[in-house]
Amino acid sequence: MGSELIVGLDIGTSAIKVAVARSRGGRPVLTALFKDVSDGLRKGAIVDLASTTSSVAKVLGEIKKASKSALKTVYVNIGTPQIRTQNSRGIVAVSRADSEIYEDDVERAIKASQAVAIAPNRMIVHNITREYVVDGVGDIIDPLGLSGNRLEVNSLIIDAFAPHVKSIMRTVELAGGRIGGLVCDPLVAQRAALSKSQKDLGVVLVDIGYGTTAMTVYDENKIAGVSVFPVGAGNITNDIAVGLKIPVPAAESIKLQYGHALAKDIGSKENIDLSKFSSESRGLVSRRFLSEIIESRLAEIFEFINNELRLGGKIGNLAGGVVLVGGGAKLPGLTELAKQELKLSSQIGLPLHEQWSEEALNFVDAFEDPEYINALGLILWGADKEGWLPKQGGRKFAFKNIIRYFLP
Repeated sequence: MGSELIVGLDIGTSAIKVAVARSRGGRPVLTALFKDVSDGLRKGAIVDLASTTSSVAKVLGEIKKASKSALKTVYVNIGTPQIRTQNSRGIVAVSRADSEIYEDDVERAIKASQAVAIAPNRMIVHNITREYVVDGVGDIIDPLGLSGNRLEVNSLIIDAFAPHVKSIMRTVELAGGRIGGLVCDPLVAQRAALSKSQKDLGVVLVDIGYGTTAMTVYDENKIAGVSVFPVGAGNITNDIAVGLKIPVPAAESIKLQYGHALAKDIGSKENIDLSKFSSESRGLVSRRFLSEIIESRLAEIFEFINNELRLGGKIGNLAGGVVLVGGGAKLPGLTELAKQELKLSSQIGLPLHEQWSEEALNFVDAFEDPEYINALGLILWGADKEGWLPKQGGRKFAFKNIIRYFLP
């Protein structure tokens, strides 16, 4: 029997977002939502365990006041750029005399696909089934009940740097939570923001966080690749601080208030008074110059994405376009720049309402803010695992294997 409450814990480089949900009518309904400053992380990885634990304990403490049992099932993200992917194939003979495929045949095929070579300091965190093949016939979503002599599974294996994963687990445990699952950022975001029709058409989801940018590519409802880059909205802030010779906090405030992704859309006579943001700064600066700094860094991020799409043969060839999420997606003009740089239609991604109980929409701000995509995606991921929602196509790597990795 699944858990009655689920916590979605999005540990970001600059902020922690936490969502709490319970099942109602077979769908999750939000009961709480928190956001606070995070500490002890760099580029999505924990570099100071004590500081990060203190930040996480603060937000989990707020949840504990309302419900102690909620902390028994915490789904948390893996946001580091040190993830790697590889395609794999598992092949088994169908075990029964009548050639009908049963659950144990599928499990054996999935396990066989997981037999890949990885370094000793890395661990598999996801084994994502792309398709099943029965006696040479592929593109099968679920082979149960079919007849055949040979069952194959084509999988995408995602592995991560084991010390980083262990640090995340340790942080949550020290903060008073019990982990129900760990999910890589690219997979979390797509769970909340992408519809089946978008995945069928072909789409790239881009999650611009403070320290990293993650991307997930779908084509014909199959995952075609995931990547995480060590650059994000925080790099834009740092560029502004250097370019305008102002403190980083002032640069962040200016970015949020006056930032724009496309310099050509800003009038040449618009100026910003720096003294309003920093007592140590004087004079005016052109808002167009500010936008040029922002556009330059964003163009670099989109170039990373273009390179990955080019390697996968998907550049300019995804009818569903690009969906932008994360805190960095709130910059005005970003969709126009993405369309220009990626040669794809572009839109801001928001949580899909139909996956939630109507009561969840009481937290309307979260459903209209791309920054909360990961926290809500973790709830939906957990709802799948806890049996709240009908199974979505494809099988995911069981979290119990992660726990087993650290047992003696």
